[in-house]
Amino acid sequence: MQARMAKKMTQKELATAINEKPQVIGEYESGKAIPNAQIISKMERKLGCKLPRPGKKPAGPKSGGASKTGSAKPSGRSTVGGPAKRR
Repeated sequence: MQARMAKKMTQKELATAINEKPQVIGEYESGKAIPNAQIISKMERKLGCKLPRPGKKPAGPKSGGASKTGSAKPSGRSTVGGPAKRR
């Protein structure tokens, strides 16, 4: 909402500019919308700034910690020996 207000745009104006309904903008601003990367991208381009995206962690300093590759437990199916089981 802050980015939209800084551009002196109403919800309706922003919605029209990105070909969405004003209701969609209202839902995003109130936190009720299910995030859609395509809609967020359209809003970012129109508003000229990056918007927070749920599920993405903010970029911070890299810790250089150990990676977790190879530490996953097998799913119960053996990948070694014998023919594949039919289903």
